[in-house]
Amino acid sequence: MKVVILAGGFGTRISEESHLKPKPMIEIGGKPILWHIMKEYSYYGFNEFVICLGYKQHVVKEFFSDYFLHTSDITFDLANNKMIVHNNFSEPWKVTLVDTGLNTMTGGRVKRIRDYVENEPFMLTYGDGVADVNIPKLVEFHKKHGKIATITTVNIGQRFGVMDIAENGQIHSFREKNDEDGSMINGGYMVMNPEVFNYIEGDDTVFEKEPLENLAKDGQLMAYYHKGFWKCMDTQRDKKSLEEMWQSNHAPWKIW
Repeated sequence: MKVVILAGGFGTRISEESHLKPKPMIEIGGKPILWHIMKEYSYYGFNEFVICLGYKQHVVKEFFSDYFLHTSDITFDLANNKMIVHNNFSEPWKVTLVDTGLNTMTGGRVKRIRDYVENEPFMLTYGDGVADVNIPKLVEFHKKHGKIATITTVNIGQRFGVMDIAENGQIHSFREKNDEDGSMINGGYMVMNPEVFNYIEGDDTVFEKEPLENLAKDGQLMAYYHKGFWKCMDTQRDKKSLEEMWQSNHAPWKIW
């Protein structure tokens, strides 16, 4: 099963760094948060990634193009025009980097990678949030209930879309948050069947609005409850918090 990661937004709320690079490329412990997310999926054996790019996409492409330079010792034999890689710390990853447009909304980005996931279920998450989600259990839950979509739900301060969830996990409604909310939120780490593309109109579609709202109305959206660690790097304060966890060797998402 392939992992699709949304990494094309502008990251305006963390503009101190995102004016130089896409938010998923902002570093925690010397590595982009995108790398941390991929390491978690890879730990569980999911090594095929489709990255939805937009804003400053060349930064992401250059990172993977020069991956050996970032992770290994290198000898440059200039006289013979050779590069020798020592202590090769590469990953068993197959990474497809897709230009999904500069101003495309999240739903549009998902629609644009349809050909790369083919007619198979796929995982979907955001490129700015880390967690200790047990991904095999998430996938097992998705396969068992037989609905089109599963989203991982977490319960923290309200900044994102909220849901009305039944005891069996079926989501009856999905909407954007308001100031009075105290409900479970969408934490990403989603699993989708290919029928989800039928709920997305085009580039201007925000995935968290009509597609998820209509999936909920049709009884096709399920919640996987995650009670463990989850954190989105939305602001400079979030980045500092994640960096402190990493440097103190108490990073709950580091399961590899």
